[in-house]
Order: sequence, then structure tokens, then C-alpha cells
Amino acid sequence: MAKFLITSALPYVNGVKHLGNLVGSLLPADIHARFRRQTGHEVLFLCGTDEHGTPTELAAQAAGSPIAEYCARQHAIQADIYRRFGLSFDHFSRTSGAANRLLTQELFRRLDAAGHIEPRVIRQAYSSTDKRFLPDRYVIGTCPHCGNPNARGDQCESCTRLLDPDDLLSPRSAISGATDVEFRETRHLFLKLSAFEGRLRRWIETRHDWPTLVRSIALKWLDEGLKDRCITRDLAWGVPVPKPGFEDKVFYVWFDAPIGYIAAAVEWSEAAPERDWRAWWQGGDDVRYVQFLAKDNVPFHTISFPATILGSGLPLKLPDLIKGFNWLTFEGGKFSTSAQRGIFTDTALALLPADTWRWWLAANSPENADADFTVERFVEGVNKDLADTFGNLVNRCLAFAAARFDATVPVGDAGPAEDELAAELERHLRRLRGHHEASALRKATEEVRAIWKLANAYLTEAAPWTVIKHDPGRAATAVSTGINLVRVAALTGWPFIPSAAAEVLRSLGEDAEFVPWVEDGKEALSAIPAGRRFCVPCLLFPKVSAGDLASAACRPPA
Repeated sequence: MAKFLITSALPYVNGVKHLGNLVGSLLPADIHARFRRQTGHEVLFLCGTDEHGTPTELAAQAAGSPIAEYCARQHAIQADIYRRFGLSFDHFSRTSGAANRLLTQELFRRLDAAGHIEPRVIRQAYSSTDKRFLPDRYVIGTCPHCGNPNARGDQCESCTRLLDPDDLLSPRSAISGATDVEFRETRHLFLKLSAFEGRLRRWIETRHDWPTLVRSIALKWLDEGLKDRCITRDLAWGVPVPKPGFEDKVFYVWFDAPIGYIAAAVEWSEAAPERDWRAWWQGGDDVRYVQFLAKDNVPFHTISFPATILGSGLPLKLPDLIKGFNWLTFEGGKFSTSAQRGIFTDTALALLPADTWRWWLAANSPENADADFTVERFVEGVNKDLADTFGNLVNRCLAFAAARFDATVPVGDAGPAEDELAAELERHLRRLRGHHEASALRKATEEVRAIWKLANAYLTEAAPWTVIKHDPGRAATAVSTGINLVRVAALTGWPFIPSAAAEVLRSLGEDAEFVPWVEDGKEALSAIPAGRRFCVPCLLFPKVSAGDLASAACRPPA
């Protein structure tokens, strides 16, 4: 059985992330990791904070804190938020750690020894107002290709093209807004990315199961021709460059950040003697590597990072699947930290349980196109799915069974109705597994919702609260089947709503630490034996009102 190495794009360390960041990589990666564990696979789920680069320097400066202290504090804040959101990382790392520094330097040395690194004198943006060289992303101007007036010096978010700062028209400093940007000569190191064009194209063209979004962005880059990329910067904070003459440089954050995935595995391995990170990153076809990320990160994960791995000569895993996501917008516009627009993850947790957000975001994930968050859509969705469908199923079945059967699973005698139900349930379960295996979040939530509705429809049709008056045996069968349907509803919901699902499973006397996959319809409807005691959980999902969210929807992060 294959192992699954799963990584989520590393959230940047400079502040609490908003819901768009959560649904763009972190949450879908966790849902997939949970499903793979359910189906009996060995999983290594890795993530961490991305801590280098100018944004960190500026954020620390604004906070009046030394950079290292700022990063440590922000890492702890983010780690706590993700824990409370139920993200089941096996290890949550930091790119500023020793493992990433050593590994980045090792990969660089190998690239350099293989002839893939070249020193060059370049013209780099400098602002006299800021009294500093400006990293690429801190030069803003008009994109020469699409006319976007707010393109960054490394990439235009509008057309996704890679840029150099001197490509921009009317450049200005993103730090101060100053227009006194001039280009001065400075010496830097380049990764000869153009030399990998053929190997990358052959690899990408064999990835037939990748989403169209990811393949199209990657192939667009290749079709336009790869340019060699500068991988060093004039900064004090970052991984030092281990090459004579470049001691005053650090590596570009997009060079060392993806290496942080491997470093996270190294740290995980060092924490216990029986672990071996090489069994994952050098595991060959026995390991399936799946990455989750937003569409603006696609070029770096399909081009730059794979070229680094290929050029190093090490037998490290390339991703088998890259699941890319579009944007989640907020009330028709972008989420924005600077403009204080949107709901941020810490605020979200203060408002409602994590499962509420997890479900809605998964059910509305921006897989094939951008998706828009509105308070009205959110309230309608969670009330309908979680309160009226899942919560109603659990409450009405278990409350009735507790009252009329002394909180004990009764003996049931399955008949034609249960046989038909088992066959239909099994069809849904097989479709659900297929959607999970394809990392199709929306389709998976639709199938889970269909299973919940199927269970409710059975109870409505069987009507044990009415039948018990004239046919207690038939009522007992309906209740026994209903209790098992509650179990199936929790098992299928667990990747999405793990806290509520675990509470339901515990109330049924099931092991909430090991949540198995269920596939056989008949077995699913008889898994809980007659005679087992159970309890009725508290109300799982109280109704949400728009007023609960309206005042907090534009609150800035802590």
C-alpha cells in the first residue's frame, strides 16, 4: 500500500492568515490527509511557516521587534490557530530553522558543482528614499504584458507572468511609495533554469491527472521560454550563501522555502529514532507525493523547485500530484489584510466552531474558478447542511432511540427496505472515495451531503416514532439501522468536520482516535451491535444568524 507524502503551501509568517489562505492549501491538504489515514495508508503531512524575505523584515520593524523574536512569536500564534482548526500536521516546521539552512546550502552546493549556478552582474532596483535595494516583490509598477498597474517585480498576479523589476513600467517602491527607483549594478547568483526546460516539459506532460489550472500555468511558462532566475538577495535575514564573494547575500525566499518541505521531514525524523525522512523523500514509487497550493504558487512548484531537485542530482521525490486552487474572494472583492477586509482565522474561531468554517470552505472551495464568500451564503449553507441535515439526523435518531429503547441499540431484522438502502449507500460511498482520491473537494462534500440526506430520508420513510405503536419489531429495525446510519454520517463527515464527527462517534461507543473508512453497505448498517449502550450528544450545530458575523466580518487580525 502506497505511502502518502502531503504538503501544504507554507503560510507566510507575517501575521494571521485569512480564510482565503486557509481554503487555498491548508484545509484541503488536511482533508486529504485525513481521508488517506482513514483508508489505511501511512501518511506524512508536513507544513510550516515561511519566515524569510523582506516582508518579514518590514513586519518585524513595524512591530518594533527583532526579526528572530518576531518570527518565533508569529509561528507560535499560527501553529495554535491551525491546531484549533483541526489541521492534523505530523510536523509544523519553520524555514528559519537549522535543518532548512543546512539543506538549502547543501542543495545549492550540488547545483553549483554541477554547473547550474552562474554569477552575474545585474541592475537591481534601489530607492534613495528607502536607502536600500528593493527585492523584486517590493518594486511595483505596470505590467508590460497585461497592463496591470500593481504588478510586482517578481510576478504579475493578473496574468501570472514572471517578471524582473526592470520590466515594469513606472516602477515605485512598495515600502514607501517613492518613485525614485533607479537600477544599480550588483553581483548575484543565478540558477540556469533555462537548461531544465526539456526535462520539465517531459515531466509535466506526463502528469495527466493534474488539474487543468496547474497544467495550463506550468505549460504556459514553458511555452514562453524559461529565463534563468536570480536566487540571491541583498538582505540580512535569510539563509546565508555558502560561496566566496557572496557572504553578504542570502538566498531568495522562493529558493529556500520549498526546500523547507524536505527540512520539515528531517526535523520530524530527528524527533524519534524509528523515523527516517529518506523513506519518504527518497521512497520512489512506494510514496505518492501530493502538494496543495494556490494558483499564484504554481510556477514555483512546477518549475523552480523541481529544477532545484533535478539539478541537485539527489533522488528526491518530485510531486505526483499538484492540486492548485483559485481565489476565494470576500463579498465581491479581495481579502485584504492591509485594507482590513475579510474574516481572519483567529476571528473566525472566536465566532464559531472550526468545523463550521471547515465545512463551508470545503463545500465552496475555489477549485475550478474563483468562489465568493458572503455572510448570507455562509449562513444559509451551514444551517442547511450542518444544523438541518447532519445535526438533525444525529439528534432525532439518537434522542428517540434513547427515550424508547433505554439508550441501547435494539435488535433489528433487516428487510427489503434495508437491503435497498445498503445498495444505495454503497454506491454513494464508492463515489465518495473516488472524489477523495481525485482530491475533488466540492464533489466529495456533495457526496457526503447526499449520504446525510439518504439517512434522513430513510428515517422519515421508516418513521419509527409512528411504527412503534403497532409494530415494535419494525421500529427496532429502523432505529438500529438509523443508529448505524448516524455512524456512517460521522465517518464520512470526519475529514471535513472532525470535532463534531468524533463527538458523535464517542457517543456511539466508537473509537474516535482511529476513524476507519466504510465502504460495504450491508456491513455499514450492522457495524454497531445490538445491546451496545450509547448517549445523545449535545446540540452539535446551533443555527447561525447573519448578525453573529456582520460585526466581525471586517475585523482586522490580532
